[in-house]
Amino acid sequence: MLQPRLNVKLTQRQVLTPGLVQMVSVLALNKLELKEMIDGELVENPVLEEIEEAAETIEELAGREGERERTAESLAVEGERQDGDPFEQIDFGSYFQDYLDPGYKTAGTFEDMERPGFEQFLSTPSTLADHLLWQLGSLSLGPELRAACEWVVGNLDEAGYLAASDEELAAGGGEPAAALIAAARATVAQLDPPGVGARDLRECLLRQIEARRLEAEPDEAETLATAACIVDRHLGLLQKKDLRELVRLLRLPEEDVARAVELIRRLDPRPGQRYNHTATRLIEPDVAFVKRGEEYVVVMNEEDLPVLRLSPGYRRMLREKGLDREVREYVKERYRSAIQLLRNIEQRKNTIVRTCEAIVRRQGEFLERGIDGLRPMMIKEVAEEIGVHASTVSRAVANKYVHTAQGVYELRFFFSEGVNGPEGGDLPLPLLKLRVKKLIEEEDPRHPLTDEQLAAELQRQGIQLNRRTVAKYREEMQIPSTHQRRQR
Repeated sequence: MLQPRLNVKLTQRQVLTPGLVQMVSVLALNKLELKEMIDGELVENPVLEEIEEAAETIEELAGREGERERTAESLAVEGERQDGDPFEQIDFGSYFQDYLDPGYKTAGTFEDMERPGFEQFLSTPSTLADHLLWQLGSLSLGPELRAACEWVVGNLDEAGYLAASDEELAAGGGEPAAALIAAARATVAQLDPPGVGARDLRECLLRQIEARRLEAEPDEAETLATAACIVDRHLGLLQKKDLRELVRLLRLPEEDVARAVELIRRLDPRPGQRYNHTATRLIEPDVAFVKRGEEYVVVMNEEDLPVLRLSPGYRRMLREKGLDREVREYVKERYRSAIQLLRNIEQRKNTIVRTCEAIVRRQGEFLERGIDGLRPMMIKEVAEEIGVHASTVSRAVANKYVHTAQGVYELRFFFSEGVNGPEGGDLPLPLLKLRVKKLIEEEDPRHPLTDEQLAAELQRQGIQLNRRTVAKYREEMQIPSTHQRRQR
């Protein structure tokens, strides 16, 4: 017999309030994005006003940093203390208190648990994988083939190439699995952009030529056939730009070979790059590391940033008797929004400054000596030092740049894992890549070093790397292979 019962269940869930969302969003903005956001808020919120100030350079900011004590936050608090202001009835302090600290606390019970990163709730730019998966969604595929296609797409590099073999993709699944992977590769090969999923440059270019052949005019068919022959049999001569030898081997008029070569030049050797490429944008330092005496200090670049305050005119409006109730509530809501924005901007500044101060303490040798003084540094270490969550530091340095005596660098540049180096020390990845690049620059062009020889030389220097890792770093720096570097 069913009987009603009362069950008590204790659950925990993370609530993302509008205040928290805005605080996280503001922290992730660089200076140019912050200025654009503030300009938008000035248009939408009549309670916010801009105080006109003369423009300053980073050097002038360094000299005036100590003078700028009267921030927008102090203006907001100062305004709330006016006598006789009916707006004092709103408890702004308690309303925003929960959102002033973006980090985590070391003491507590469930607060010690790792929370999911806020990035999980944010949209991300479209990538090559997104583009291909979207196309797969429009195809009628069986569940096994669809899963295999998604597995192939997940193993493509940024250029759109598939480096893993069918055996590695099948992961020991036997003949049926290998056959399924082959079918998945064939399916992905039919997707846009042409050439995606190829094993190497030859296969990539041949697929693009074949795609053009299906839509080509009759007078272009012969040129496409010549181009396919060049890519298939004489790719090395094409890379050397040896037109004369191509003419001799193909036994064709020079004009025909030249047209085929020009057609090949218009093909895309990295078809996936257009989807993974970050759009070019203007860079302006958000912060500067300035040396004063024997120490480096952190100076925020606030040049051209609007200085905000709360409008006194709307405060006077709230004192008026007989003001319409809806108008009063609207103005109060606009004040809440304005004060929240001011506090989030100030919190952004404090978090970035504290993060940069930790960077200065750990990377003092780099600021003095340059790249040779760079030291390994993890985001987690800096987060623990300043008492915030690692994701907070990650957002604080994202897409932001710093002006130093050594040049302008992205703040993320200072964060890198260490690799075992000489005398048991650690070598940061940027410096390690420079070591690889220097060895290649000093090699004999007639007998260039192989990746195996580069790894052996680094091991003699006490840096433990294998051949595959060296090859990976070389490709990331877009340095050609041994065969392509050889000069005769």
